[in-house]
Amino acid sequence: MLGTMKSRGVPVVPAVAAAAAIILFVFTAGQPAATAAIVEHTFIVSQVNMTRSCKETLVTVVNGQLPGPAIEVTEGDSLSVHVVNNSPYNITIHWHGVKQRLSCWADGVPMITQCPIRPNHNFTYRFDVAGQEGTLWWHAHFGCFRATLHGALIIRPRHGASSYPFPKPHVEIPMIIGEWWDMDLVQLERNMVDGDFRDNPTAMTINGQLRDPFNCSGIVKDGFVLDVESGMTYLLRLINAALFTEFYLKIAGHKFTVVASDANYVNPYTTDTIAIAPGETMDVLVVADAPPGKYYMVAVALQTPKPDQQLPFFMTSGMVQYRSGHSHNNGTTGHHNVAPVVPELPDQHDTITTYYFHGNLTSLRHPRRPQVPVHADEYFFITLSDGSICRHGRQSCKRSGSNESILVAAMNNVSFQLPASVAAPLLEAHYYHRNNTASIGGVDLYMLPNSPPRVFNFTDLSLVPSGPKEAQLEATKKRMVGRRFRHGTTVEVVFQNTALMQTGSHPMHLHGHDVFVLAQDHGIYDPAKDVAKYNLVDPPVKNTVVVPRLGWVALRFVADNPGVWYVHCHFDFHMIMGMAAVFIVDDGPTVASILPPPPDDLPNCNHGDSHASNELLYPHEGKGSVLQS
Repeated sequence: MLGTMKSRGVPVVPAVAAAAAIILFVFTAGQPAATAAIVEHTFIVSQVNMTRSCKETLVTVVNGQLPGPAIEVTEGDSLSVHVVNNSPYNITIHWHGVKQRLSCWADGVPMITQCPIRPNHNFTYRFDVAGQEGTLWWHAHFGCFRATLHGALIIRPRHGASSYPFPKPHVEIPMIIGEWWDMDLVQLERNMVDGDFRDNPTAMTINGQLRDPFNCSGIVKDGFVLDVESGMTYLLRLINAALFTEFYLKIAGHKFTVVASDANYVNPYTTDTIAIAPGETMDVLVVADAPPGKYYMVAVALQTPKPDQQLPFFMTSGMVQYRSGHSHNNGTTGHHNVAPVVPELPDQHDTITTYYFHGNLTSLRHPRRPQVPVHADEYFFITLSDGSICRHGRQSCKRSGSNESILVAAMNNVSFQLPASVAAPLLEAHYYHRNNTASIGGVDLYMLPNSPPRVFNFTDLSLVPSGPKEAQLEATKKRMVGRRFRHGTTVEVVFQNTALMQTGSHPMHLHGHDVFVLAQDHGIYDPAKDVAKYNLVDPPVKNTVVVPRLGWVALRFVADNPGVWYVHCHFDFHMIMGMAAVFIVDDGPTVASILPPPPDDLPNCNHGDSHASNELLYPHEGKGSVLQS
């Protein structure tokens, strides 16, 4: 049973945000009906006023709710989501973690896979959900709208919950941890495009709800409440939808058993603290085995210690409360007068717990687990760092925080930017000009280097503060950067974090593929000794990989899904700053490995019909953007 769901869909009612579902079953001889369901949803994107943190704020949401509607499908289903854009902004929806086999057109990245859905226009995303089970999610992939345009995407096993490779839970609850922003999200993006990163969220949320200290009416509101019964097992489907924040999650008096991450089963791992970065999902079991009462659930925002810039302390809380054998006149628990148990709060500067949490994940032996590639065909050593470019196209300028330069983020010293001359999405240009391997849509593809242009002490903390030492390393290129892979190529990537201007971790997300996380460590990667650390037996399979602070992570993937796929840091500020690239996968040799033509209703760009605010196609160079190549 899914705690917040009544059915497998949302009603299709044009121009009205109401609940309903259309599920069409096509019966095939010898197959259960569930394998052939077509699940349809309608997403109506609009602006509504919501009150959080004692203030009414105009927010952009789907179907009038935050979080947006949860989608539930069975593995093997086909999904159709009709997006009606009644907002004043361009919108795309990304289906985070869905592999999109031969359906790159539905991946939902503006100017990479599609033109945005313009105001007062519609588009239907259609794709199959095959070969995956567990918790994924959907979110806007335009500007900073992910903060309020997001929801769960739950893929059930074809043979039902009895086929889970862990004890069948009594109740399942999607739980999305996010941020609440009082400020206008369009202005937030404008500020970051212009190099201003001083904005912070107002508060943190669990399923869109705030708890303390925002008791605006003088009455403390409960926020998110999980009612439990003694002895029952609960499956929490955790999603981090935040723009800026990795979280530690704890429940006083209880432990978690992690059973899946990013819709891939893991060997059960018991812990009292969950670490979850933006973009990640975790499926965890919680057994209600504590003495009856109330227990705080606390999510604490991580931040890197000094010498990095320090941010305000953020946390949010919910409540786990036990139902008693008798109820009071409000029909709820008999423990409402009992003081809740408070967990020991994690240290916000503790970056070791997340390192070991992610290092303890291993892949469960399961029929759906893919084989680990023993060897790679191509190798990349990619540094992740901040840098700067000169404003207004100048070749030289003052750096180290000077107004003459603007802060960017880069992979191997190249920061991603679409030139203004790109008039069509890269996928469309690639599809119609597949024989041109050097450019896309008439624009040269800058080849992502296999290694950084210069070697230095990547983890030297003296590079964090502004000064002559880091200024020598700041200069960065702005290019439409990426790499093209022959279909079936096994690619190994080592992401090396650096201390250049900041030391924080990076949740790196690859669209259209899962990756095998072979190893991680602190310090500087040394292939002569670190290859011996690779786990080629049961590495975790992920779509979002956390590169640890002042450390590295090694991964492999097979480029076997034709299309143009975005790879980027899932911290929004780093993605907007350009910590991204495109991986182009060529068609394969068979009909089943060739990208089909685009859908007939794929949006057109029609650049002459949009507002200035809609031209902020991060990291596109257009109106409102000061980035120059």
